[in-house]
Amino acid sequence: MQWYVLRVAANKEVQVKEALMQKVKRDGLSDIVGRIEVPVEQVKRIRGSRQTVHKRKLYPGYVFMEMEPTEDGRVKEKAWFMIKETSGVGDFIGTEGIPTPMRDTDVAKMLLEAERPEEAPSIRVEFEKGDMIKIREGAFENFEGTVDSIDSERGIVKVIVTIFGRPTPLDIEYWQIEKI
Repeated sequence: MQWYVLRVAANKEVQVKEALMQKVKRDGLSDIVGRIEVPVEQVKRIRGSRQTVHKRKLYPGYVFMEMEPTEDGRVKEKAWFMIKETSGVGDFIGTEGIPTPMRDTDVAKMLLEAERPEEAPSIRVEFEKGDMIKIREGAFENFEGTVDSIDSERGIVKVIVTIFGRPTPLDIEYWQIEKI
């Protein structure tokens, strides 16, 4: 079996995966269709004193399928109709109606991400040292400054702002600032 990439409607990846898995089981196509994956990662968000954990799709708009192709590289007819009849499905990545199988290195990377254990979620901070930012909330709202350092463990960004003509360091939560 080889891995293929299927385009799907945005925010419908999990529903498409579940629908395909049910259809494969119902129609007895497990000899043609193997695993179906939607790789996600755990992301922690901190707002005030509340922490929430969200699952974020690593490849929005795509579902990965392991299938047995025909000799000429096409999807077997039974599987093709089952997939195309599923709501939210677009088409396979490929040329001239023939899906292109994924490279082994890409498959290994995708499977590593998909099968990663439920580890401690990371805080996603989109800033880097030296970025110009604007404070959106808090006592220093609408002040502009420069990112000096980032504590991704706690979600705190040290920002240098100018107050009364002097550079002043402030510790601000990452969600209270935005890039300029």
